[in-house]
Amino acid sequence: MSISEDPRAESWNVTAPLACAAALFFLLLASRRDTSERGDKKDPPGPRPLPLLGNLLQLDLKWLDRALSKVNVQLPLVLFFNRLFFSLQLAKQYGSVFSIYLGTRQVVVLAGYKALKEALVGNAVEFGERYVNPIFEEMNLGHGIIFSNGDTWKELRRFALSTLRDFGMGKRLAQDKILEECRYLIPVLEGHKGRPFNTTSPLSHATSNIICSIVYGDRFQYDDARFVSMVKRANDTIRMMSSVQIQLYNMFPRLFGWLKDRHVVVSKRNENMEDIRELLRQRKEKFNPEMCTGVVDCFFVRQRKEEEAGVERSQFNEENMMFVVANLFAAGTDTTSTTLQWSLLLMAKYPEIQERVFEELCQVVGSRPMDVDDRKNLPYTNAVIHEVQRFGNIAPMAILHQTTQDITFQDYFIRKGTAVIPLLSSVLYDESQWATPNTFNPSHFLDNEGKFVKKDAFMPFSAGRRVCLGEGLARMEIFLFFTSLIQRFRFTPPPGISEEELDLKPLVGFTLNPTPHELCAVRRQ
Repeated sequence: MSISEDPRAESWNVTAPLACAAALFFLLLASRRDTSERGDKKDPPGPRPLPLLGNLLQLDLKWLDRALSKVNVQLPLVLFFNRLFFSLQLAKQYGSVFSIYLGTRQVVVLAGYKALKEALVGNAVEFGERYVNPIFEEMNLGHGIIFSNGDTWKELRRFALSTLRDFGMGKRLAQDKILEECRYLIPVLEGHKGRPFNTTSPLSHATSNIICSIVYGDRFQYDDARFVSMVKRANDTIRMMSSVQIQLYNMFPRLFGWLKDRHVVVSKRNENMEDIRELLRQRKEKFNPEMCTGVVDCFFVRQRKEEEAGVERSQFNEENMMFVVANLFAAGTDTTSTTLQWSLLLMAKYPEIQERVFEELCQVVGSRPMDVDDRKNLPYTNAVIHEVQRFGNIAPMAILHQTTQDITFQDYFIRKGTAVIPLLSSVLYDESQWATPNTFNPSHFLDNEGKFVKKDAFMPFSAGRRVCLGEGLARMEIFLFFTSLIQRFRFTPPPGISEEELDLKPLVGFTLNPTPHELCAVRRQ
């Protein structure tokens, strides 16, 4: 499906500002009282919504997780009113369970470790569905794993988990694939000869090849045109999913269907689907049911079995296959590569931590290839990796959940079908769980004797029924790629830039990447 330009866009740009300014001014007058004063004790409290707009004027859509979790965050009210500011105190003001309105839809926000654990783990079924907003519905059409519910989700997730395990997730086979990919990645970094380069592409290509080798049974060359395009489109789409335009479309799909970002992400989806369709066609030509080498081959086998058995409404159809592959490709490319980008940037920012990691690697591993079993003998390195994931906070609001039934949670009544934001950033930066939550501090995961300590509040992969499908694979990738690179390179800022000048401000997106930057990879002697 292609989308053409909407002629209403030009008319809207000409007439909208004055009409909106007048309407917003009068709506603003009604917004000074919050919903906690309504006397309805069953509903989660929250700021009073405006008619139609909800809390749109009170929230910075670019930094929604910060608006929901921090105290005294100064937020722009609206451009039409000369960027008036006011102080919004949501999680601290209303507690660990509160509601906001994104347009006309009520969204319940869960903040802090205790609330998220009680909801996602203690009430896993009640909070276990996926809320699929308009853009994800349009992108996935109810297919695949991540943005589906019911039988589709149950069957395809069960299939994906078992098949990923068969092809090495969390096992020695996956380690071999990752270490092999390291042998392709290291020469790419060496090729820069210590000169500054952007880490995004090489890390994205390397991590994407791991999921490709498991899904398709083979890796791609880093200069393969189709592969490069698919990785770039996946990364670009994920960046755009939290743009203000996309969020406005999600709140008012009939009104804002003409916005450019919506056209772009759907167009990128269509292009990726064409590439996936061609790759599946090529794979089917080589298909041998006696020698399955990837998830796709196993899907073909299951599809054939259900066809032969005459299963009605089988979930193992061509549409679901394409979207399962697309889901695994996007998730397996972006989150792991983003974590690795943060890890190298933070090592360049804090060279004393980088050198301590290197010294521990020298003492325990030496120059031999890394092994995932080394992790238990590398407490400081393990602590650094965990702190990168905590501090990087790459999925601050996870993916929205939805209640499967009416539930009274922490004395508040939440209706069936209510969208729920599990605010992961409020857990990873919870002041009751971390000594210095706003500081990069590996000691968060070390005891007084320097031994690694697990923390229950470490939830970068979320928790419960919707926990990240590839958590085991991602943890192995992060450990092996990070340690293999630190073994061989010292990462530094570009010449003329000090460690203090390296910017740790994240780039706004569905996941939080570091701001675009360059580093030098200096070969260790």
